[in-house]
Amino acid sequence: MAVAGNAGRAREEKPAAPSSPEGPTSAEKENEEDEFEVSARAAAAAALELDELVGGDADIAYEQELRRDPYQVKVWLAYLKSRAKAKPAIRFVIYERAVRSLPGSYKLWRLYLLERVALCERTAGPPSGPEAAPLYSATNSAFERCLVHLSRMPEIWRMNLKFLQQQQLLTRVRRTFDAALRALAVTQHELLWPEMMDYVKSCGVPETAVCLYRRWIMIEPERTDEFALYLSSIGRYDEAASYLAAVASDSTITTASGRTRHELWLELCKLVAAHPESIHSMRVEDILRSGIARFSDAVASLWCSLASHYVRMGLLAKARDIYEEAVSSVSTIRDLAVVYEAYAAFEEAVVAQLLQEQQQASPEAAAAAAKDIDFAIARLERLTERRPLLISSCKLRQNPHNVHEWLARAELVQDDNKKVVETFTEAVATVKADQAVGRLGVLWIAFARFYEAHGDLENAAKVFERAVQATYRTIDDLASVWCEAVEMHLRHGLFKEALRLVRLAISSSRKGQDTKGAQGRLFRSVKLWSLAADVEEMFGSIETVRACYDKMFQLKVITPQLVINYAHYLEERRYYEESFRVYERGVAAFHWPHVNAIWLMYLTKFVSRYRSTKLERARELFQQATAEVPPKYAKNLFLLYAKLEETYGLAKHALAIYSAATKAVLPEDKLDMFCVYIARTSELFGVARTRKIFEEAIETLPSNDVRNVCMRYAAVEKSLGEIDRARAIFQHAAHLCDPSRDQEFWDAWRELEVAYGNEDTFKDMLRIKRSVIAQYSQVHHNVAELTASEVPKPLPADPVKEAAAQLAKEDEERQQVLRREEALQEQLRFQQKQQAEMQELEQAEAEFQELQRSRRQAATLASLQADAPLFVSASTFEGAHLGYAFKHGPQGLGYYLDEGQVGKGFIEAREKSLLGRSRPGGSGSSENAPSGSRRQDEEMEIDIND
Repeated sequence: MAVAGNAGRAREEKPAAPSSPEGPTSAEKENEEDEFEVSARAAAAAALELDELVGGDADIAYEQELRRDPYQVKVWLAYLKSRAKAKPAIRFVIYERAVRSLPGSYKLWRLYLLERVALCERTAGPPSGPEAAPLYSATNSAFERCLVHLSRMPEIWRMNLKFLQQQQLLTRVRRTFDAALRALAVTQHELLWPEMMDYVKSCGVPETAVCLYRRWIMIEPERTDEFALYLSSIGRYDEAASYLAAVASDSTITTASGRTRHELWLELCKLVAAHPESIHSMRVEDILRSGIARFSDAVASLWCSLASHYVRMGLLAKARDIYEEAVSSVSTIRDLAVVYEAYAAFEEAVVAQLLQEQQQASPEAAAAAAKDIDFAIARLERLTERRPLLISSCKLRQNPHNVHEWLARAELVQDDNKKVVETFTEAVATVKADQAVGRLGVLWIAFARFYEAHGDLENAAKVFERAVQATYRTIDDLASVWCEAVEMHLRHGLFKEALRLVRLAISSSRKGQDTKGAQGRLFRSVKLWSLAADVEEMFGSIETVRACYDKMFQLKVITPQLVINYAHYLEERRYYEESFRVYERGVAAFHWPHVNAIWLMYLTKFVSRYRSTKLERARELFQQATAEVPPKYAKNLFLLYAKLEETYGLAKHALAIYSAATKAVLPEDKLDMFCVYIARTSELFGVARTRKIFEEAIETLPSNDVRNVCMRYAAVEKSLGEIDRARAIFQHAAHLCDPSRDQEFWDAWRELEVAYGNEDTFKDMLRIKRSVIAQYSQVHHNVAELTASEVPKPLPADPVKEAAAQLAKEDEERQQVLRREEALQEQLRFQQKQQAEMQELEQAEAEFQELQRSRRQAATLASLQADAPLFVSASTFEGAHLGYAFKHGPQGLGYYLDEGQVGKGFIEAREKSLLGRSRPGGSGSSENAPSGSRRQDEEMEIDIND
């Protein structure tokens, strides 16, 4: 059944369509047919059956609802969703009915157009093919009808442009794009331009792209650099340079690409330098020089670009001038290196080109070109030779006040005297004292020494005359120039002129005291006054020397060394008392520690001069010197004072001085001072007088030094035979000596006890040693416990950093376990060490017991006769017999030789002797009883030594 009947029935109930917001269009006026008629014709054209248009009860429900109210977008969308699996033609009929009813619905039109575009893309073959052409045409028509109602929607325009671009309809794309720009607001144009320009550039029609770019940059000037790059890519370099120059010069434009004006200028410079023959609208050199002036970090590349520009134009001489200007104007070594390498490569290329032309030319032309080749090679060699000077010039352009660089430049041209003079002249005229890097005086001195080295003393003197009038930053610079001028005249034997100059220097300084520069403060220069004093001593009179030194005292520019020199000068001329008065003035002028050298020299000279004749005066001087001497300098003065008393005075005074010295010197010097004190006391008054000094040293010195003093004190007492006193000293110092470190102390005590002690004293020594070991072990235990206990508590957990806190806590626990293990290992090592020391003590005690037993046996054997009997019969105990023990043995009751008193060896020797004299197998007497037949009986021993 056809759709016409159904359409006829629906025509009677068709509601009035709402008017468009913009009013009826021409297309709407031409088409008076309703939606049902359109649907009917579409269905008839597609030969669709009614069953295909209306699939079931759901579709009938949608149709009835739409018949009642066709202006519900949701109903149309639900209807389309229910027919999602229908043929495209059926869905398009529904879409056509929907957009007829709702021509202003963006959602319906967009879904409709997307389905049509998707169907076109799925269709095989090109857009102009027999199968795809109707679909593409219908879709284009749908886009046109949609844009009649939705001309303000930029997304629809973008979809239409993209669909047309797929069909490669460039003219239609361009016209549609123009229509879109006219229809859309200016603020929405930015949504279309980028895609449109990408398409136009890909089409390969530069003129169209250029026209569109010109329109685009009118509303988006920030795209100008992009336009310039495109122009450059299509070979329109002149126009590209113009646009680049415009955007680089306009500070109000921020490029969309994010490139800075600096980068744009560099791009412009590279462009005009690379294509000089294409640039006509602007002067290339002006652009490049403007870039050189603007951008200091690209100076080298811009200079090279400018030179390359003239090279491409064939103007080699102009290019060479540009290179020369570049190497003479760049201010960094990096830029100079770049320009120099380019310059050298240019000259090498010129030489290579001339050689190639010579090889290809005729003999006559080759001979004429040889001169050009030689000249080009000479230029290249000259450039190579100038390299150090170019570097020097570059450094001086960085800082023309660099004294060191001026001196280095003078060394570079030292083979040419004229250039050396020019360099120094320029240097002293350029360098400003307040900005100088280095000392300006060194520059003037080097200038004068150059003339001096060439024998031109007149010009050297003139240089010094100019130098002393120059401005200097410090007094020392000016004083150095004056001193060098004087020394130059001294080197050449011009002594009177040297004396005149030095007097002029110190007199001019006094006249210029009111000025603020270095000239007015020159009188404070110690260096100048020292030289003046030396010159006066050599060539002046004693009166001028005195006047010079007196003036130094007056101006307070004298030094301790100058005081000593002045006194020595007077001493050489036998003005002894006057020299001593100079020392007195020096002592009054200076304080400690500067006065130390003066006092030492003064006291030494005074003692060597007067010896014992003025002993009281010498004592007063020493007392004055030692009254306020700092501990650092006291040692030498007290030793000198004590030596005076030992040589010319009283010994008890010397010892009193030594005693005072032990209190006045530094703590680290007190031990040495006590050693000297003890040695001198022992030599002067005997060893016995040193006991009080030793005791004082033990009370005064720190514990480290007390150990050494006690050992020496004990050695002294041992040498005097005072063993008990020596032992008491060892006992006093024992608590200061850790057996693990001070083994020498304990060895000395052990030797004392072995040599002179007894069992009790040796045991006391061992007991004290054990207590000291326990004392120091307790210290070690406390340290271990302290290490284990002083573990920092973890910080409270932070909710934000809970994981980090947990990791830190775990790490802290691991560290605590490690510290505990280290403490346990340290304790174990100490216990092992203590055990080894205890074993050593037990071994030493056993050795001592064995030594004592050996001594007793030796004493007993010395008292016995060599033929002492083995057994002496006795029915009762008759008292102790030396070497014998009363007991009941193999021979009966009596006295037997005691092995503990006489030793086993003596008994065996006696047995062998008796067996040798007896008959074999005989019964023998009680003395000859064999030792093998003895039985173990109870015995009673008496040790006479207990």
